[in-house]
Amino acid sequence: MQLIDPVVLGIGPLSPDDVVAVARHGAGVVLSPEAEQEITASRKVIEALADDVEPHYGVSTGFGALANRHIPTELRAQLQRSLIRSHAAGSGPEVEREVVRALMLLRLSTLATGRTGVRLETARAYAAMLSAGITPVVHEYGSLGCSGDLAPLAHCALAAMGEGTVRDAAARLRPAGEVLAEAGIAPIVLEEKEGLALINGTDGMLGMLVLASHDLRRLLRTADITAAMSVEAQLGTDAVFAADLQALRPHPGQAVSAANLRALLADSAVMASHRGPGCTKVQDAYSLRCSPQVHGAVRDTLAHAELVAGRELASAVDNPVVTRDGRVESNGNFHGAPIAYVLDFLAIAIADLASISERRTDRFLDVSRSHGLPAFLADDPGVDSGHMIAQYTQAAIVSELKRLAAPASVDSIPSSAMQEDHVSMGWSAARKLRRSVDGLIRVLAVELLTAARALDLRAPLTPAPATAAVVAGLRSDVAGPATDRYLAPEIEAAVSYVATGAALAAAESVAGPLG
Repeated sequence: MQLIDPVVLGIGPLSPDDVVAVARHGAGVVLSPEAEQEITASRKVIEALADDVEPHYGVSTGFGALANRHIPTELRAQLQRSLIRSHAAGSGPEVEREVVRALMLLRLSTLATGRTGVRLETARAYAAMLSAGITPVVHEYGSLGCSGDLAPLAHCALAAMGEGTVRDAAARLRPAGEVLAEAGIAPIVLEEKEGLALINGTDGMLGMLVLASHDLRRLLRTADITAAMSVEAQLGTDAVFAADLQALRPHPGQAVSAANLRALLADSAVMASHRGPGCTKVQDAYSLRCSPQVHGAVRDTLAHAELVAGRELASAVDNPVVTRDGRVESNGNFHGAPIAYVLDFLAIAIADLASISERRTDRFLDVSRSHGLPAFLADDPGVDSGHMIAQYTQAAIVSELKRLAAPASVDSIPSSAMQEDHVSMGWSAARKLRRSVDGLIRVLAVELLTAARALDLRAPLTPAPATAAVVAGLRSDVAGPATDRYLAPEIEAAVSYVATGAALAAAESVAGPLG
């Protein structure tokens, strides 16, 4: 756990940075006085309905297709416990810690709005678990992305009840009750509506969208870096990135990408070497020349996804909800369609971004297109294979990314005896997007590794100061051109260089902040 300031949950929306701080960096969570007041006020509404002769969904009735059964008062605590135990039905691999923490935080954020009707001690228990680094075990499968991420959220609620399995702050797998007791957290005993309020949200898919968007912001700037290195090392031109040419097609992302490329390629001796009347090239291949158009379109897609995420972070997703004027109303806000669509959209954009990166990489390896570089960038082609198989690895990942780009949100399988007859599959869209982000990191790493080798082979010509800084940073872990070496560790070093943001930091140390 990192020693960073806790995030204060009020009645307003969380910021994406707060989500990342809690989910990824272990920040604790506290409820603001305003949030505690709202929670207390809405709980009074639920308690006032406990003895009402009129049925109220989730308070005095069953759930889903069983909502027509009236539940007597003496069975309502059992109703809530049974809901959580039966819905904690996930299967498959364990979900990553950061996703589970995001899931819990976003559910708590909705509780903090006061629109769910839970007791204050229930909300405080979630905050205490997050602050203590207690992470319930959640499984890969179990959510249809409608009526909430039911099974994943139920596993979290089960842990808060002191049941099931968690990982403690040291990541050890242990019984939930034991870890809660060690942390001084009393297991919650659910009352009317509370079980439903803890599972009826789109928090898992939203958490994964926020984390993916955060990573993609960095990776898009890194993609501009690798593109600049490729354009430079392949003796391309930066003239096509001129601001006035880009302004003829005024997409905002395209303008930002082109500006980055101009900054990264400034003062390049490699590029200066082939300017002038002696250069016979008319124009570069699409993968070089159209980099801003493709990278920019991904930026604009991400901006739309972030707009949707921002709206969701300002939402109170539950069913039924307690309105500010004291009504308890059913609704359909738990449907994950808005999130599911943009999750799928991002997977499509990532696949294409990786595809153009792989095409730039491949040009380095073909003597008919590499403008004087040795075949496969090998030291002694024929004896050495150079980066031949690095491109195979890259191509295999790109192919996988194209499969992951097939949308999940177009599918729907009816459930709950046809009561829940149209679902979003947003959780599935989010799970595959996480794999897509990882694949993109690896594809960009191979391009960076290959372009750096090509720039070294252009010596004595020197690259731009910004791209030279990126090459120098890589060279602290990966040696320059020579006879064939064990390549897998070098690829993994490049993956780390991209994933940690170190490559971006190296470029920005010279070029200044990239957009």
